[in-house]
Amino acid sequence: MSPTQRADPAKQPRTAAEAAAFVRKTIADPELVGSGAVRAAPYESDPRTWAVLGSDCAWQRQGLPKDVLATLTRHFEVPAAGAGQAVRLSTTVTVHRTALDAAWEDAGMLEEAVGCPEQTLRPGERLTGLTSTALAWGEGGNVSSDDSLSESGECVSDTRGGPYAYSWTQALFGSVVVSASVCGGQKKALSEVDVAVRMLLRVQTAIGSPTGAGSASPEPDPAPSTESPGVKDDEGGE
Repeated sequence: MSPTQRADPAKQPRTAAEAAAFVRKTIADPELVGSGAVRAAPYESDPRTWAVLGSDCAWQRQGLPKDVLATLTRHFEVPAAGAGQAVRLSTTVTVHRTALDAAWEDAGMLEEAVGCPEQTLRPGERLTGLTSTALAWGEGGNVSSDDSLSESGECVSDTRGGPYAYSWTQALFGSVVVSASVCGGQKKALSEVDVAVRMLLRVQTAIGSPTGAGSASPEPDPAPSTESPGVKDDEGGE
């Protein structure tokens, strides 16, 4: 099977202002998430920053690097069935200057779980037992994005309790990266994969073009190596 959509370079945001508008157009809102989702507090991250995993395996917010035009993370609370703990959902959309820059972000994610199987989101909140997988287009059922990454483990909070099931999904389409993560005891009631796919569809509608040739978004050349720095917007410093 060949992809039916490719990222059209002519449609992708080229300026910071275009990218910021694009992010707000495509990132999840309560209506897209569904399942009774409401805005968490805080609802949005500072758009002038993104999350970086430090050498101490703790996340922190830093200023945007030159290769990022715009990014935003939103947080939601989704009621659990019965008296269970509410599910916490985080979503992120990031627009890079080029598809190669976006591919570097993907490459960095795989290093994070290997180097830091336990991570500190913020004081009192931790991720443990993290494992990661990556699927290029056409692998393992990935027929919608240039690359699809996933991570799973457990989340623990001094105030929310745990451990709870934790899962994270990231997808790449052209110069745009979308991701969603879920922490909560009722994981089956809400899938971060579904939310990520819904955001990806918004992205594809905005910058995708049909392809009869069966080619995905242009492959960055050279491909990123595994020596890239680790960065993942939807986690640290939320």
